[in-house]
Amino acid sequence: MRTETKLIKTKLGLINLAEQLGNVSQACRMMGYSRDSFYRIKELYDTGGEIALKEVSRKKAIPKNRVEPHIEEAVVQMAIDQPAYGQVRAANELRRKGFFISPCGVRCVWQRHDLETFPKRLTALEAKMAQEGGFVLTEAQMIAMEKKKEKREASGEIETEHPGYLVAQDTYYVGNIKGVGRIYQQTVIDTYSKVGFVKLYDRKNALTAADMLNDKVMPFFEEQQIPVLRMLTDRGTEYCGKAEYHEYELYLTIEGIEHSKTKVKSPQSNGICERFHRTIQDEFYAIAFRKKLYTSIDSLQQDLDQWITEYNEQRTHTGKYCYGRTPWETFAASKQLAVEKMIDQKFESA
Repeated sequence: MRTETKLIKTKLGLINLAEQLGNVSQACRMMGYSRDSFYRIKELYDTGGEIALKEVSRKKAIPKNRVEPHIEEAVVQMAIDQPAYGQVRAANELRRKGFFISPCGVRCVWQRHDLETFPKRLTALEAKMAQEGGFVLTEAQMIAMEKKKEKREASGEIETEHPGYLVAQDTYYVGNIKGVGRIYQQTVIDTYSKVGFVKLYDRKNALTAADMLNDKVMPFFEEQQIPVLRMLTDRGTEYCGKAEYHEYELYLTIEGIEHSKTKVKSPQSNGICERFHRTIQDEFYAIAFRKKLYTSIDSLQQDLDQWITEYNEQRTHTGKYCYGRTPWETFAASKQLAVEKMIDQKFESA
């Protein structure tokens, strides 16, 4: 617990104790406060509540000790031009340009302008891009923006713009069922609309991964006349290999689909599939295996197909772009985004 929070609780305790005892003097003796302090605390609490009980620093800023305005402006500009620089690197670079300021001074300026951290400097850069039309990023700024993108993907936040922009695929081990054997599930999720596709196999390899796309995923997107631009997978052997020998990589090449892979030792970067697997385990497999004894993959696939239809068309989703709609409703409502993107690309290439 922070010291400031403890002080507030102590002051509240003094006020409450005085009310319970009905005697201010006795409460002050027990808590170690003077009567003057009690009435001052009581007045602050009555007028401003708990926030008014915070300890106010007696230190006041001395404007004359701040750096000169042109140096402060250069420090702020450095944060925008080179957002990846820390305070030491920024101070060294500014010194080369004739602006003499210490690393601590750089940090103080950044704090005054809410730029003291790398994410805050990137936010300021994005705000400037939005304000100034036709703003062209430098190479250093582009590298910094890419770092932000990589960090988002590593933490599970995926960049997607419309249905078909990025489709995620993963393998889920269902289990070893008596009389059936090992069962693996190929999962594919459209990261924008959260529409899902599932198919069961008795093994996991590149051929089954490619078959999943060919049998269920590509026919759906072709029917909707929406292209699949990128596939996101982990680095499992069923997804990665040399295109000329690997069935999955060869299939993506033939279909003209770009292949993106998760970062090493970062399974959360394919978090949409991981979260879907937890949902399907809790809402389908855990219930289905209690109610029915399956003797083949086909019989399990039939029940699974029924569940995935309900998931896509009836179950509401709280995903980023779903806003409480079902995945299919989200897909149908956002198809126009993909169509507009295709039209823009045709004009650019013309």
